[in-house]
Amino acid sequence: MRYIPITCEQREAMLRAVGISEVNELFVDIPESVRLTGGLDIPSGMGEIELTSHLRALADRNRSASTLVSFMGAGCYDHHIPSVVDHVMRRPEFFTAYTPYQPEVSQGTLQAIFEYQTGICELTGMDVANASMYDGATAFVEAAFMAARVKKRTKIVVSSAIHPHWRRTLETYADAGVIEPVFVDCDGDVTSLQGIREAVVGAAAVMVASPNIFGCIENLAEIGEIVHEAGALFVVASNPVLLAVMEPPASFGADIVVGEGQSLGSAMSFGGPGLGFFACATRLVRSMPGRLVGRTVDIDGNEAYVLTLSTREQHIRREKATSNICSNHALNALAAGVYLAAVGTEGLSAIARACIAKAHYLRTRLLEVDGFSAYGDTAFGYEFAMRFNGDVATMQRTLLSRGFLAGVNLGSLDAAFDGVVLFAVTEKRTRFEIDSFVEEVASL
Repeated sequence: MRYIPITCEQREAMLRAVGISEVNELFVDIPESVRLTGGLDIPSGMGEIELTSHLRALADRNRSASTLVSFMGAGCYDHHIPSVVDHVMRRPEFFTAYTPYQPEVSQGTLQAIFEYQTGICELTGMDVANASMYDGATAFVEAAFMAARVKKRTKIVVSSAIHPHWRRTLETYADAGVIEPVFVDCDGDVTSLQGIREAVVGAAAVMVASPNIFGCIENLAEIGEIVHEAGALFVVASNPVLLAVMEPPASFGADIVVGEGQSLGSAMSFGGPGLGFFACATRLVRSMPGRLVGRTVDIDGNEAYVLTLSTREQHIRREKATSNICSNHALNALAAGVYLAAVGTEGLSAIARACIAKAHYLRTRLLEVDGFSAYGDTAFGYEFAMRFNGDVATMQRTLLSRGFLAGVNLGSLDAAFDGVVLFAVTEKRTRFEIDSFVEEVASL
C-alpha cells in the first residue's frame, strides 16, 4: 500500500464540511506567539544527486572509533563485536519484528529474548531477568521504584559514586514524589560505609555501583550486610563484562542487579542506543518492571515461549502497572544474546582479563608522566580515574587532533570531580596504541 495525499478538491471539500475557508483556521485556539506562520527557516530542497553529495560531505566530518584510538568509557565502551552479531541482528525475522504479543507467530523473537534473559541471570547470579530496559540509567531508576513498591517506603539511599547521568535521571523521576533519594558521600574513591550505616534507617533500598564511576570495586560484602540488617533491599549496578571474572552480585546478597549492557555486542554509535539489563530474586518477580519472556509447553507438549507476568498498562489497568516502561530494547538485547553465545563463558572471561591487564598497564605508564597522579588506590577493573594537573579539556582536544580519545572528563559531568579523568581500556587496544598514547601525553 502507498500513501496517496489528498487532492486540492478533496481538501476544499473537507474545509467546507467543517465550516472554514483555510487550514490555519483550525488552529485559532493556539496563541499566535507559538504558531508557525512564516514557514520553516530551512534551506530549499535539493535534487537527489546534490542531496547525496551533501550527506556524504556531512558524514565525512565524523571521526569514528575506526579512525580514533579510544580510551573513553563511563558506560559506553569500544569493545570488539564479532561479525556474527551483526549478521544475526540484520536478519529480517528479527530486524523488522514487532512486539511479540502473538506467540504463535513470534517464537523466534521470544526464544531470542529468553536466551538473553538466561545469559543475564548467569552473569549476575540472579534468579530472573527481564527482556531489558532502555538503558542503564532507566534500569537503575526502575530498581528504585521497585524497591519502594516492595518495601512500601519512599526513602532510597544512593551512593554518590554512581554515574552523574544516572543520578540526574533518578532525581528527575524523584520529582514525582514517589521516591526520596538520599545520597551518601564517598570515602575517597568508594562509598562511605559509615554513611550507609547512618542513612539506611527506614530506607527501602541502598543502591551502589560496582565498579563505580571511578572504576573502583565497592565492598559489596560489607555493604550487603549493613543493608539487610536494616531490612532494606540491596541494589547493585555492575559491568556485565567484568562479571565474567568477578563474584556475581548475588553472592553478596544483592536483591536487584542492573546495569548498562552496551558492551555486550552493541556499537558505541556516538552514544546510543544502550541496553539496560535488570535482574532480581524470584520472590520479587511480580514487582519487576518491563517485559518478561517465559518458557512453557503448548497444547501438544512442544516447548514454547510466551510473554508472561506482564504487569504493564497494556495488559492490565494502568493504576496496577509496575512501570511506564512497557517495552524493551529488543534488538540490542538480541545483540547481547548473540554476543554471549558467540564468545562463550571462556571467551568472555578472556576478554575481561585482557581488558583488566591492559588497563592496569596504562595506569602504570601514566603514573610515570608528569601531570598525572593517582586518584585513590582501590582495586579496579578496566576503568580507572586519575588526576590531571592542567586543563583537562585542552589536553583532550590536543590528543583528539592526534587521533586519541583521552578518557572522559569527569569534571564536565560533575563539578565535584573537577580535574579527574576516567580512562577505559578494552581488549581492542594494543600495546603499541597504549605506548603511543602515553608518548603523546608525555609530550604535552
